Amino acid sequence: MYSFESKLRVRYYETDKMGIVHHSNYVRYYEYARTEMMMYLGLSYGTMEKEGVIMPVISVSSKYIKPAYYEDELVVRVRLNDLPTAKMYFFYEIFNQHEELINTGETILSFSNASTNRPCRPPQRLIDILKKII
Repeated sequence: MYSFESKLRVRYYETDKMGIVHHSNYVRYYEYARTEMMMYLGLSYGTMEKEGVIMPVISVSSKYIKPAYYEDELVVRVRLNDLPTAKMYFFYEIFNQHEELINTGETILSFSNASTNRPCRPPQRLIDILKKII
């Protein structure tokens, strides 16, 4: 298992009239943490795309436990439990500044050839990096 944390502050445009984060933004928070983790590991999506591999999201699930509000400081924890195969599973926990769990989620991404959009294996470099930490 590997875990990575990103911090962000809720911006005004992410909230509704009541100052509560709109539910659609949690998917953006997942993406932010996921891409930050990949960059931290030395494998940006941009690099993988230039090398011919794309990672489309094929599934998203989210559980809303407590609301987040304008100006809250959130910690988004993303976790990998297993090495990827044709798919890569990401698990998320979002905490507010009081360390209360406010949201959990999961995304599943697949690996596809950028030219053909056909499924492909994950890049070997990604597997090599993940083998060291999972």
